[in-house]
Amino acid sequence: MVYPMSPRVLLAALLLPWLASAAPKPDIVFLLIDDLGYADCGFNGGKQILTPNIDRLAKAGAVLEHHYVQPVCSPTRSTLLTGRYPTRTGVYSIVSPHAAWGLPLAERTLADALKQAGYSTEIVGKWHLGEFKPEYLPMARGFEHHYGHYFGMLDYFTHLRGGELDWYRDGKPVKEEGYTTHLLRDEACRVIARQPKDKPLFLYVPFNGVHSPFQVPEPYLKPYPDLKNNRQKLAGMLAAVDEAIAKIEDSLRKAGRLENTLIVFSGDNGGPPPGDNTPLRDYKGSIYEGGVRSAAFACWPGRIPAGQRLREPMHMVDWYPTLIKLGGGSLEQKLPIDGLDVWPTLTVGAPTPHDAILCVSTQGPALAAVRMGEWKLIVSGHGDAGDGEAKNKAKKTTGKYESVALYNLTEDPSESKNLAAAQPERVKAMRVRLTQLLKDAVPSGADISKK
Repeated sequence: MVYPMSPRVLLAALLLPWLASAAPKPDIVFLLIDDLGYADCGFNGGKQILTPNIDRLAKAGAVLEHHYVQPVCSPTRSTLLTGRYPTRTGVYSIVSPHAAWGLPLAERTLADALKQAGYSTEIVGKWHLGEFKPEYLPMARGFEHHYGHYFGMLDYFTHLRGGELDWYRDGKPVKEEGYTTHLLRDEACRVIARQPKDKPLFLYVPFNGVHSPFQVPEPYLKPYPDLKNNRQKLAGMLAAVDEAIAKIEDSLRKAGRLENTLIVFSGDNGGPPPGDNTPLRDYKGSIYEGGVRSAAFACWPGRIPAGQRLREPMHMVDWYPTLIKLGGGSLEQKLPIDGLDVWPTLTVGAPTPHDAILCVSTQGPALAAVRMGEWKLIVSGHGDAGDGEAKNKAKKTTGKYESVALYNLTEDPSESKNLAAAQPERVKAMRVRLTQLLKDAVPSGADISKK
């Protein structure tokens, strides 16, 4: 639900565009952590794993307690780079190696828009939006430089995935020694150090940590003798990511860029076991909160007030318009944008700009949810699912979902009490809104590629 702004907030919101235009364009560093659990970091309640550098940055800005992503990685990356839900792009599921599909070429990307606004655009880490043709690769999608890998689940030391090397510099395979988190850290620092002082930087760092396989240099395990097996390894992997983020921050400081840098941090989906999503229900791959709410924060000292914990719902699609506007870019384009500008929410306490947020599963509209205010409706195998193919997919939904479920996320963040029977009118109204959001849903790109 969108509430009216107070006079103070309204005045501040009106002044924001003028203030932004009067200031130099900020550097933007977007840190995306693979398979991070909602409560693995200290800033979100984690007690087992030491993340002092991440926690310090979170405390210096706004923790986003209700930041929505997609249930798995490729769809989240597509929503960030296009500002559009998977129902627009067809990226509902993971893009597999050599699959004959990816992020549709008609999509304008965040890198495209910021490059047009005068930014250097660099990606250091995992792409995962298609590589079967050169035009699907990062440097054909608005990025001027890419270092890292195209897919997940590569070996952290050999950089092999399924026996094939998955490590590239600007589209060319490279054989290097080193732990991937360290290599990505060092490259991000080099990018910052060589950036011209008079040109703004968009640096997208999608780490492959802490995704499986669970591998980490031995010294990172020593602080966690009481943790066992993969949980211990995950702790060491996250500690390595935390260390890498500290070095990236230090590089910004040494380059004299830190004060004018917006740092955004997010997981790409809920964590799978042994990740910790407390108090949320379920894990990666699910459209329960444990699959689609990420640990997230935004930090820019002097621009985003420190010490905030924001409960206003927002979605990964929102960073597209927010960052483009902040960078002085244009939002004029042929394709409609689902994301909304959340800068007033981050900076002056404005309510969420959304009346509803869509959560769609890896199966497409056959299993979907809508968040409205403190309420969330999940509908499985319903008549709102779209075309016949989508409805057929509904039959394959897992048994853990009830056909209709309504939850109050303020009173019941773990989604343990289905209130659908007690709230029929609310269910009806939310179902109408969900149907609107799913009305023009496109087929899955993965399905189209098989035909």
